[in-house]
Amino acid sequence: MATPALDSLPAPLRSLRLKTKQQELLLRVSALALIYMLAFAVRLFSVLRYESMIHEFDPYFNYRTTLFLTENGFSEFWNWFDSESWYPLGRVVGGTLFPGLMVTAALLHRLLRALSLAVHIREVCVLTAPFFAANTTLVAYAFGREIWDSGAGLFAAALIAIVPGYISRSVAGSYDNEGVAIFALLLTFYLFVRAVNTGSLAWALASAFGYFYMVSAWGGYVFIINLLPLYVLVLLVTGRYSQRLYVAYNCMYVLGMLLAMQIRFVGFQHVQSGEHMAAMGVFFLLQVFFFLDWVKYLLNDARLFKSFLRITLTCVITVGTLALGIGTASGYISPWTGRFYSLLDPTYAKDHIPIIASVSEHQPTAWSSFMFDFHILLFLFPAGLYFCFKRLSDATIFIVMYGLTSMYFAGVMVRLILVAAPAVCLISAIAASATIKNLTTLIRTKSRSPQTTSGKTTGSKAAAKGAVDQTLPFQHNAAIALLLGAFYLLSRYAIHCTWVTSEAYSSPSIVLAARGHNGGRVIFDDYREAYYWLRQNTPPDAKIMSWWDYGYQITAMGNRTVIVDNNTWNNTHIATVGRAMSSYEDEAYEIMQSLDVNYVLVVFGGVTGYSSDDINKFLWMVRIGGGVFPVIKEPDYLVNGEYRIDKGAAPKMLNCLMYKLCYYRFGELTTEYGKPPGYDRVRGVEIGNKDIKLEYLEEAFTTSNWIVRIYKVKPPKNRS
Repeated sequence: MATPALDSLPAPLRSLRLKTKQQELLLRVSALALIYMLAFAVRLFSVLRYESMIHEFDPYFNYRTTLFLTENGFSEFWNWFDSESWYPLGRVVGGTLFPGLMVTAALLHRLLRALSLAVHIREVCVLTAPFFAANTTLVAYAFGREIWDSGAGLFAAALIAIVPGYISRSVAGSYDNEGVAIFALLLTFYLFVRAVNTGSLAWALASAFGYFYMVSAWGGYVFIINLLPLYVLVLLVTGRYSQRLYVAYNCMYVLGMLLAMQIRFVGFQHVQSGEHMAAMGVFFLLQVFFFLDWVKYLLNDARLFKSFLRITLTCVITVGTLALGIGTASGYISPWTGRFYSLLDPTYAKDHIPIIASVSEHQPTAWSSFMFDFHILLFLFPAGLYFCFKRLSDATIFIVMYGLTSMYFAGVMVRLILVAAPAVCLISAIAASATIKNLTTLIRTKSRSPQTTSGKTTGSKAAAKGAVDQTLPFQHNAAIALLLGAFYLLSRYAIHCTWVTSEAYSSPSIVLAARGHNGGRVIFDDYREAYYWLRQNTPPDAKIMSWWDYGYQITAMGNRTVIVDNNTWNNTHIATVGRAMSSYEDEAYEIMQSLDVNYVLVVFGGVTGYSSDDINKFLWMVRIGGGVFPVIKEPDYLVNGEYRIDKGAAPKMLNCLMYKLCYYRFGELTTEYGKPPGYDRVRGVEIGNKDIKLEYLEEAFTTSNWIVRIYKVKPPKNRS
């Protein structure tokens, strides 16, 4: 029966009335479209507040290589030898990177050009991460729907669209591998789970191609190639072996491995690296399970099959152990790398690989960081695990394993919060969806008055039923209160995520911002000022020595050759630079002459209060240098184990090259009212050596805020 309101509509509009399922589909599509646009728009704060620019350090190498790819083509890019990096060693670019990000941006640029849109490749690079973050919401919806239901899918898409843990690496300008890798990671997981649920060969092949894209984009693919076999092993141990699982894993592993080998940086690691052996072992184990299943069907005798099973397992374990032992002893199977060990043991990098421990994003995660990046998801996550265990299936087992393993790795290393974010969002979405669904069901339940059937219902039964019915209004009101509370918490989550994105994750590190005394924003553009000076005022073949943090930016923006950069592939070369920075000037000069250095660049924050400067990083230079050259000893730069730069500092500290280059002429400068000249605003002390003289170097350029200082190395013939 039509309502009067609908009857009053014109006939064409009345014909557009939708059925219930069509209305649901329309609402779902509309919600997804809004979430998609939200995920893209919320990542544009950096462009609106500053300008369209590349952020951080690594993205500048990615941008430089993408520019080379678009200008010279894929063949030249694949065989490019970069003589401006790691002088005098150079770098074979095509064989030492994951090209997925660059190829993706180049293809998007070509597509836009084909559509007659004249867009510079830089703008494509700036917006690649927000575009793929928006695409990730669609994958999250499909994944949530596959694991639980459509409601959980919508919640997952909404949560992942604005979760700070993901936004931190996907804002506009964050042109790093993770910008496309998280999309590829989640896509691979979704396609594989879909393949396990359906047993479809097509979905298994799709998951292999998704894995190939992940391998091409980021070294984090090792997480996939270890989590999937662990998941398959758990299913086998818990008696969940099926033909669907056999088809899904075999297809994904074999085709994915063959495709991954096409990436030069990966090569034959899938069959030679210890980090990939778990996947191979589970592959062979799956064949054993298939064989045993077939034999069990043929024998049709439980006692005979048990004897055969015992013999088979003994042979398989013996052969597998021998093969692994011989492969490791012969060197065919390479051992786990230090980076892999550092994920399993949080203290490993600090004790054995200081260059990894020196990076701030490789530090163990504080509880405050979890709260900052996840907010209420930190509490929804365990609730979601409860719902998953309550309704165990192949799909929920996978998401539980993904969630627990990724959260462990996120606790080991701050950077890996990024990997945990999709799992946390999916599991939290299950909790939110199931809870709200239960609460709305209670609200819809109407109180029923006690019904009696004459002569058939006793008074006691009627009284009991009446007592139960009297609790319904209380349940109804409690459900409404809890539902309002849930929506309030979700709204606070949205507000928190927007604030974090705006204030914490949308500031490019190459352009610094601070609040002045009047509350206004002050911009420090010293980095670009220094790189522009390098490009305009130094010879094209000049070699620049700096700490490795700034290498990518110097080559990309200054267009000059660097001694070391952020690739950090040669620890000895970096240690040589660390030794030069921590030596006396005359000793450092000999090292710089051996490296053919023309200019030295240092970053100093004592004037502006910029804490991420080279003086604060200096002890890592000492540790890395001392790890290769025992003549450099950390205690020589400390006083009673304390790191100081004032008058009580160690003599070697006050006279090393890094100290001299940072504090040259600084003793004459008044940085803060009421403080003596030479007052360091970062360390909060007056420097201990104000009378610095340079014999082998001369100041060439200092930026307007003293953040970047560049010194020219005097040639031997001009020395006094």
